[in-house]
Amino acid sequence: MQSAVRTPLVNPGKLTYLFRKQFELCKVGPGQTVAVVSDLGTRPEYIQAAFAAAEEMGFDIYEMRVNMIPGWTKVGVPTIGQCKGTLEALMVADMILIFHIPLFAAWLKKVMNNGVRVQMVIDSPDDLLNLQSPPGLKDAIMYAHEVYEKTQHVHVTSKAGTDLRYSRGEYPVMSQYGFADEPGHFDHWGVGLIHTFPNEGSANGRVVIMPGDIIILPYCRYVQDPIHMEIENGHVTKIEGGLDAMLMRDWLDEGKTGPEDMDPFAVSHLGWGMNPQCRWDNIALNGDVPEHNRAGARSFPGNFLFSTGPNSQGGGKRTTRGHYDVPMRHCTIALDGKVVVDAGRLVDPKMIVPRVQR
Repeated sequence: MQSAVRTPLVNPGKLTYLFRKQFELCKVGPGQTVAVVSDLGTRPEYIQAAFAAAEEMGFDIYEMRVNMIPGWTKVGVPTIGQCKGTLEALMVADMILIFHIPLFAAWLKKVMNNGVRVQMVIDSPDDLLNLQSPPGLKDAIMYAHEVYEKTQHVHVTSKAGTDLRYSRGEYPVMSQYGFADEPGHFDHWGVGLIHTFPNEGSANGRVVIMPGDIIILPYCRYVQDPIHMEIENGHVTKIEGGLDAMLMRDWLDEGKTGPEDMDPFAVSHLGWGMNPQCRWDNIALNGDVPEHNRAGARSFPGNFLFSTGPNSQGGGKRTTRGHYDVPMRHCTIALDGKVVVDAGRLVDPKMIVPRVQR
């Protein structure tokens, strides 16, 4: 079945303006240096727009291009550090502008610990315009961050049968509001979400992924039939259903390093989306090309973001290829008994941000 991909609506001439606005959000200015990390698949017009914006704003910028095309289906790919001098150069930059996914890679943690902020750009021009962080999003995200940080026990339910409990506090809360403006902060242009990794072994219950929920990694598709999962002591122990269950079970099995390796089936980051610019129906509108659905699909308000696999980004020891990323609709999230998302709808007014028409 061929995907319906629409013609881009953003005038290419607006890209410099968009990158300039993004650099302003990131507090980049004269006297600072931005290191661009690109790859063989990076859109050349993005590099041109970033360089033009830097010239207009008066800061230094250079490009470091890696000799690969990092895939969408693997995480933790070490694109930096194997080539001599690459990590050292990035360690002294003020900000890294990266055009592929560095998450779960060891070098990312090193540069962030050195105070370097990291801005990831992996979405289409239309998404860069439509999803760019609206006023108030950072405040709402940071408020939610504080609430989640104080939480000890989380209970996620749904009418479809999800009944998942987990504890948190062992790993930090991670927040993304669309721009990297603070030392050591990583962000993804277009998102607006918070998440954390559950305490080791604490996740228990069941998760029911329903038609209309989104498999954003490793695939890019709406779920077609229910997936019923049993969670025991932090791991998915049973996956039942039709085609979507088979896809999930086989993918996670393929990520195992041996018969006893259950790390791909571990419960990974859990949180929820809050960016009002993001739409659940974007795949229906623009097709299932990942570039159109990376930020928007995982950050639409009120989704419960369920995932499996690695936790090294939070300081854990798991680094797996078998990563599943699933924004789920219609879930209720209770933090120490207080409901903040009710059946997929944000109910805490301090987490709700008005949508901006663009």
